[in-house]
Amino acid sequence: MKEESEQKGSQIRVTKRCHFESSLRDEIIKSIESGTPRSVIAYQYGMSRASLSKWMRDRGSKEYQEKQRGYHLSDIEKRSVVRQVEQGILKPYAARKSYGLSGETLNKWLKASLKENAELAVHEKFEMKDKAEGQSGVPDPETEALKKALEYAQLKISALNTLIDVAEDQFKIKIRKKAGARQS
Repeated sequence: MKEESEQKGSQIRVTKRCHFESSLRDEIIKSIESGTPRSVIAYQYGMSRASLSKWMRDRGSKEYQEKQRGYHLSDIEKRSVVRQVEQGILKPYAARKSYGLSGETLNKWLKASLKENAELAVHEKFEMKDKAEGQSGVPDPETEALKKALEYAQLKISALNTLIDVAEDQFKIKIRKKAGARQS
């Protein structure tokens, strides 16, 4: 394969320092846009990937350039990518590779998301109005249930404390731990 490309390249380019003909350059650009990896093209034609990148930046189609920069994604898709990265579902590297994004683009989206979330988190103080003002004389069932639960918990605590006191007296051992005592 390399022999074919050298023959093909030698017909078009005499040395490595010579320029490519515009027809071959356009053919190379079209093959990259169709999905051929740049490393394969660079090896095949004996050129650097930096030159290919420059060609694609300067002479690539608008659709290809937008796809490379992440403009091909809708706002919903962008938010989805950001959410996946923030939740740890996707690593940033994997997100960039799978969606064809640059690191700068993904970082810009993440920063925008953080800023948006910070704006959403800021809120004004909210003062609750007393429910009893509008309904005087009518007991709230939720409040009554909470009061009963509190009374039951206090009764249970006092029963347990009494049980511990009786056990300490009867068995002559300290059950309650002293504050700051070392554990053995």
